[in-house]
Amino acid sequence: MCVLSTPPRAASQGLSVSLMERVIGRYGEAVVRMLTVQYRMNSAIMQWASERMYQGKLTAHASVEKHLLKDLAGVSDVEEMSMPLLLIDTAGCGLTEMEDTDELSKGNQGEADIVALHIKALTEAGLKAKDIAVIAPYNLQVDLLRQRLSQKHPELEIKSVDGFQGREKEAVVLSLVRSNRKGEVGFLAEDRRINVAVTRARRQLTVVCDSQTVRNHDFLKSLVDYMTQYGEVRTAFEYLEDVVPQNYTRDPKEGSKQPQSAKQKNQGESGKGEVEKKPDMGRKPNRSGSLRPREEKQNRDQAQEMKKQDEIRQQIQNFLQDSGQKELCFPPSLNSHNRLVVHQISEELGLIHQSQGEGKNRNITVCRHPTVPQEPQQFFREGTQESEPQQSRVDTETQAVPTPDQQRAADVEVDLKTLHLERMRREQQKREEKARKQQQQRGEGVVTGVAGKKQGKKTKGAAKGKSHTKVGPVDIVAAATADTEFDVLIEAVVKAERVCGFVKCKASVLTLGQLCIHCNRQFCLSHHIPEVHGCGDKAKSHARMRISKEGVLYAGSGQKDKSVDPNKKAHLQRKLDSKLKDMASQRKAKQKDPER
Repeated sequence: MCVLSTPPRAASQGLSVSLMERVIGRYGEAVVRMLTVQYRMNSAIMQWASERMYQGKLTAHASVEKHLLKDLAGVSDVEEMSMPLLLIDTAGCGLTEMEDTDELSKGNQGEADIVALHIKALTEAGLKAKDIAVIAPYNLQVDLLRQRLSQKHPELEIKSVDGFQGREKEAVVLSLVRSNRKGEVGFLAEDRRINVAVTRARRQLTVVCDSQTVRNHDFLKSLVDYMTQYGEVRTAFEYLEDVVPQNYTRDPKEGSKQPQSAKQKNQGESGKGEVEKKPDMGRKPNRSGSLRPREEKQNRDQAQEMKKQDEIRQQIQNFLQDSGQKELCFPPSLNSHNRLVVHQISEELGLIHQSQGEGKNRNITVCRHPTVPQEPQQFFREGTQESEPQQSRVDTETQAVPTPDQQRAADVEVDLKTLHLERMRREQQKREEKARKQQQQRGEGVVTGVAGKKQGKKTKGAAKGKSHTKVGPVDIVAAATADTEFDVLIEAVVKAERVCGFVKCKASVLTLGQLCIHCNRQFCLSHHIPEVHGCGDKAKSHARMRISKEGVLYAGSGQKDKSVDPNKKAHLQRKLDSKLKDMASQRKAKQKDPER
């Protein structure tokens, strides 16, 4: 028996020491005997626990030393079933942890999604759900996983580390949850709990974690390094296509990505040769038959990524130099990371970049900004007072030959400035034209003749079609003259406020009505929506302004959803049910009177 979760005061009084440790400390090693042969785990899963917790004394029996998931009946011989160790790394993917403020429990929705996809791959390959266990160190994460998986896989066991102690399964998926920039691991630092979770697996162990966070603890770092060297390593990008990458600042003390276990391997080869005695640990042989280190594969993948990025940049630069090519289309075969590189390079060079399609058919199109005719440039040179000095200054500064990047940046800047001036000129012309029309309408008399009557009818019809609101109280007051009686004016305003402001609508708004914040008029429930009564543009402008100010886009009506999170609500409901059940079990039945 051992008490793990103890306060410092209890630990100082000895409650953190197990009964077996007390016996060994008092009577020595002679009173105990360690069982060194285990009959559960593949040797690759066993070796890390043996080195870290049992001084390397454990050995795997021949019946379990090499067994894998593909050896089970009805299971396909695919890649997912041929590996004893799998590490799914979420570092830099933005899958941060969530926190339950009531109980300080932790959860990670991103890791829950990845676990669900991995379980789907295992079951589709023929592995039964009853042979899989999902373990999480936090109760909130257990609740998230159960909500996601229990309905589809009723036989799948999802429990905490303590709840699964003493059990075993053919495949174990371990979600470590913690992902934060501070590098906090919480009670994951309890080594014995992690050892218990890892050694529940028989044929395959899958660990989903943020390696950048868990590497801050030595024991967890050794687990990540071991799985990096001897197992298969994947990133969350391979499971979630819509993951937004984030720039993670790595600890400068960490140095290169080569794990400590790899250095120990090199020392072992030059010294005692212990590595040659160990099993292959799931590593894949190359063509020559020797074992290829994991680091070579990672370096090769990184080199391929850099080469692909250089090719993308070269394609975009060739597109900029070729003025005859209108747009550049990238094929759907690009992965999510390469698509992100295309967006970044296009943004740097001032190009228009758009994504089209869904799923495997998603591609990116890059094109230039629309060119500006020569007349606006002529207007810019001749219509401003600073045109000549600026032109001479530009001529003086451009005597030195600019680089291609500088030339493209200068062209983009000139184009943007010219577009702005041209837009200002058009707006000025519209204002002058509008003022001229207003002066003509205020002129004397009405246009006579048949042509004048037809034109007047068209103008009236167009104005009628655009206006969806009646004359409101403000319009009545503005149209009043000095001769208008005050009582008549008040009566007209009161009458206008009692009826819906939508044209031809006579519904009363005294009891049921909505005030539009854009035009300050009352509307009935059938016409209160801004897009219906004519304030749609104002509503869109107001929404854009709020989104720009708050930086958050709310779904639905545009208002912040203040309802309780479904995951948290379900978690609280289960706590309430458990509390009620405990209270019901503690309630004592009323004793009956024997005389009755």
